[in-house]
Amino acid sequence: MKALRVPAVCAALLAVTALLAGCETGDGPSADGGAGDGGGRGADARGVSPLDNPEGTRPGLGAVGPGGERAEARRLIEKVATKGRGPRTGYERERFGSAWLDTADGVPLARNGCDTRNDLLARDGRDLRYREGSDCVVVAMTLDDPYTGAAIDWRKRDASAVQIDHVVPLSYGWQLGAARWSDAKRRRFANDPLNLLPVDGPANGRKGDSGPASWLPPNKKVRCAYAVRFAQVAVEYEMPVTAADKRTMLAQCGTP
Repeated sequence: MKALRVPAVCAALLAVTALLAGCETGDGPSADGGAGDGGGRGADARGVSPLDNPEGTRPGLGAVGPGGERAEARRLIEKVATKGRGPRTGYERERFGSAWLDTADGVPLARNGCDTRNDLLARDGRDLRYREGSDCVVVAMTLDDPYTGAAIDWRKRDASAVQIDHVVPLSYGWQLGAARWSDAKRRRFANDPLNLLPVDGPANGRKGDSGPASWLPPNKKVRCAYAVRFAQVAVEYEMPVTAADKRTMLAQCGTP
């Protein structure tokens, strides 16, 4: 079993503290033929490239640039093993713990006094507003949604407009090995910022528990980044993907 990424916790907490202190109040799969958004590595208007965000503690999902970055992305995806998808028998959301636990040890942001959902809204949202008397519960924000490319002005009264997506869906994980994991590992998988993105609710609903061969973000600029993030999660949790999903992931990061 891989070592837990506990050293990242302190850095992650500092990042969230900085965020809070500064706040006062589908298309079908196809190769991504774009060359990114021209912003290069690091942060852009839609977030940080996953190649520069291996812990998942920095905001969003920025595009992967052309050339060497695409080659780096393909090398990462090549590390992922393949296997056929097993049965869904026995899968229940509760097998991964109660939703949005703050007590899933071994992942960044755990045990900081704020549940996973609000941690992710604070990580990726801008113009954050909190419930009166709380420095945790986000009630309004603007989200630059990576899946659609749209800016969403979100209010808690319309909570489902923004959903927290498991990039590698829990049911998918169950069928590719999580059924045999310990309860603690499943809780980490379900609450790990590396595997979580606040996104447009309807887009997330269309994704369901699909792998990349069946669903990719409508926003073609982030399809390589999405494939990279899917691979990062698979590598971190030592889980395979289907052969069709791996082929699709590699196709998204082909030569522009």
